[in-house]
Amino acid sequence: MKKLWSKLKKESKDIYEVVMMPNMAFIPGSIAFFLVLSIFPLLTLIAAIASLFSFDIGTLTSLINTAFPSKVSEVLVTYVSSKGLTTNLAIFMLIGFFYASNGAHSIILASNNMYGFPNASYLKRRIKAVFIIILLILLVFFMLGILAFGNKILQFILFYVKDKHLSNLIYKLFITIKWPLATFFIYFIIKFIYTMAPDWRILSKHTTKGALFTTITWLILMAIYSFWINNFANYDIFYGSLSNLAILMLIMYFLAFIFVVGIGLNVKAYEYKIKD
Repeated sequence: MKKLWSKLKKESKDIYEVVMMPNMAFIPGSIAFFLVLSIFPLLTLIAAIASLFSFDIGTLTSLINTAFPSKVSEVLVTYVSSKGLTTNLAIFMLIGFFYASNGAHSIILASNNMYGFPNASYLKRRIKAVFIIILLILLVFFMLGILAFGNKILQFILFYVKDKHLSNLIYKLFITIKWPLATFFIYFIIKFIYTMAPDWRILSKHTTKGALFTTITWLILMAIYSFWINNFANYDIFYGSLSNLAILMLIMYFLAFIFVVGIGLNVKAYEYKIKD
C-alpha cells in the first residue's frame, strides 16, 4: 500500500510539472483552433465525394441535424451542400487542410522542444504534419460521431429499419461494444502519433505512459460530455446562439490540453529511461 501511494505521488508530481510547462500556455489552444478549422474542409470533401457517388446529400444533412445542436448543425450543413468537386472547391480544401496542419506542426515543434531534439527540415515537418492532422481529425470525428453523438446517429439510421427487433438488437450491441472498441482504437492512434511526432526516433514503448493517460482521460471526458448532451444539455444558458460553437471549442481545447500533457508524460518517461 505504501509503495502504491508513493507511485501515485510520483505520477501526480509528474503531471503537475508537465501542466506547469511553458508550452502548456499556448500549444493546446493552437491545436484546438486548427482542429476546429479542419472540420469544414473535411465536411466539404465528404460532400463532394458523396455527390460523385450519387449519395443523397439530404441524408447527410439530416444526420448532422440529428447529431449536433441546432446552431452548430446550421454552420456545418453549409459545408455539405456543395454540388460536386470543382476547381474552386479543391483549392479551398487544399488551403483549409494546409492551415489546419499548423496545429499538427505545433505538436511536432512542441515535442522537439520538450524532448530537447533539434528540428528537422521545414518540408519534412510539414509533410509529417499533414499525416498527423489527418489522424487527429479522424480521431476527433470518431469520438464525436461514436462516443458523443453515436447514440443519436444510430437511432436516426435505425429509424428506417423496418424490423424493430433487429434494430433494437443492433442498438444494444452498439452500446455494449462501443467503449471497448473506442479504447483500443484511440490508444493505438494516439500512441502512433506520439511516436511519430518528434523529429528523432522514439521507441513506441516510451510513449505508453502518455498514451494510456490521454486515452483514459479522453474517454472520461467524452463519457461526461455524452451523458450531458444526451440527458440535460441546455446550450443557450451562457452564450445564447453562440453557445454551441463555444462548447465545441471548449471540448476541443480540453482534448488538446490532455493530448499535450500526454506528450509531457512521455518526455518524463523517456528521461527516466535515459537516466537508468
